[in-house]
Amino acid sequence: MPITPATAMHGSLNGTTEAILLELVDEDGTTIGTAEKLSAHQPPGQLHRAFSVFLFDERGRLLLQQRALGKYHSPGVWSNTCCGHPYPGESPFAAAARRTYEELGASPALLGEAGTVRYNHPDPDSGLVEQEFNHLFVGLVQAPLRPDPAEVAATAFVTPAELAERHAKDTFSSWFMTVLDAARPAVRELTGPSAGW
Repeated sequence: MPITPATAMHGSLNGTTEAILLELVDEDGTTIGTAEKLSAHQPPGQLHRAFSVFLFDERGRLLLQQRALGKYHSPGVWSNTCCGHPYPGESPFAAAARRTYEELGASPALLGEAGTVRYNHPDPDSGLVEQEFNHLFVGLVQAPLRPDPAEVAATAFVTPAELAERHAKDTFSSWFMTVLDAARPAVRELTGPSAGW
């Protein structure tokens, strides 16, 4: 796995770990400052920039990931292909491509923008709050996956019917349906009518 700021934990010369900063934004998505990642998620939450990626295989099935059990936020739940936060000054597109590779070991193909969505989702288990201005991306995955076990517990490709069945019995991230519904027009354009999204 490549060593990047995300995987190196921002180690500094004196051996301490630097805080990971997020971009705070206003309701229009304009950057207004930065905040440390965990503090931005403390109730009531600070509105910050995020991204969500939805990748599909050649059959139009959505790639889901189950978040690793060691993650501080929403561990062990199922969610979209990849989600996260750009570093201050990093474009959401670059962050989405970077984190998809870091988490899943495969770079997305034909990654395209799918709009934005703003939401406020408390996580009842952790007590943290997702106040996010989320940039959505859709694309294809055409390479074998090599998930990082520190990030991803499991993966699954699902049709819409299989997703509905899984969503009824498994625990999903609090933001999953919000971001999927917002991305659906771009998903349908990418996968075509026969995929059923």
